[in-house]
Amino acid sequence: MLASGNSSSHPVSFILLGIPGLESSHFWIAFPFCIMYIVAVASNIIILHVIRTDHTPHQPMYLFLAMLALTDLVLSSSTQPKMLAILWFHAHEIEYHACLIQVFFIHAFSSVESGVLMAMALDRYVAICFPLRHSSILTTSVVIKLGSVVMVRGLLWVSPFCFMISRMPFCPNKVIPQSYCEHMAVLKLVCTDTRVNRGYGLFVAFSVVGFDIIVIGISYVMILRAVLQLPSGEARLKAFGTCASHICVILALYVPALFTFLTHRFGHQVPHLVHIIFANVYLLVPPMLNPIIYGVRTKQIRDRVVRGCCGKEP
Repeated sequence: MLASGNSSSHPVSFILLGIPGLESSHFWIAFPFCIMYIVAVASNIIILHVIRTDHTPHQPMYLFLAMLALTDLVLSSSTQPKMLAILWFHAHEIEYHACLIQVFFIHAFSSVESGVLMAMALDRYVAICFPLRHSSILTTSVVIKLGSVVMVRGLLWVSPFCFMISRMPFCPNKVIPQSYCEHMAVLKLVCTDTRVNRGYGLFVAFSVVGFDIIVIGISYVMILRAVLQLPSGEARLKAFGTCASHICVILALYVPALFTFLTHRFGHQVPHLVHIIFANVYLLVPPMLNPIIYGVRTKQIRDRVVRGCCGKEP
């Protein structure tokens, strides 16, 4: 059934298939996703609690970690509860406006996450290459302004997606062959010319991700140059280990995200199951890994978590 408006008609709801081709295994597939989601939510809440209750002055990395944790909570919670309902309870239907809200949250906070990772790379660059000026360059005011720019960029860049889709007529087919509403998946159900939407999507993806990846890449190249000049072999090894773990988390976000984005547009020969798995990985694995890599490997946070587990006062 279609709901009619002044300038468009849209279905009352869409049907999310979950993971097509593995319907008989949906019940069991849900368990690892549920475990990863619980780990992501619990670990990010712990990070936020540690930062909120810490009595030491909040360094830039603390503030960036808080931004990242909040973003990860929103990003994972925008898809996983519905996905688990599909896999366990066959709740395949999603209301039209709820679908558009999901599109907005997924893309807006993916952009925010990318921006926060860029900001954290800049913070590491300043901390390692200009240690004596770190606190004067990245003041609390600068960090808040940078975080605000990242947030506003995500909201403003993604909002036109939902506005343009809401003004378009839809075909009778209302089946989305994956577990959540994504811009290109919804756009394929539209019965009109979508070249403007596709072009805008490419512009947003390459302007946001392209800029962030360039800044992150330059930052880590400069960091590695500084690390190679350290006199102590042990210090170099420790710094390399930290950089390697950070780069792995960054790749865990960008590789599946870009794979999913490009497959929607150009990867017609890619098996659909592979596409769906990658699409779910980039929305769940980074929120699970980020608090472990960035949080637990930060000495102050690790010490607070250990003291909390041991029941000792800070």
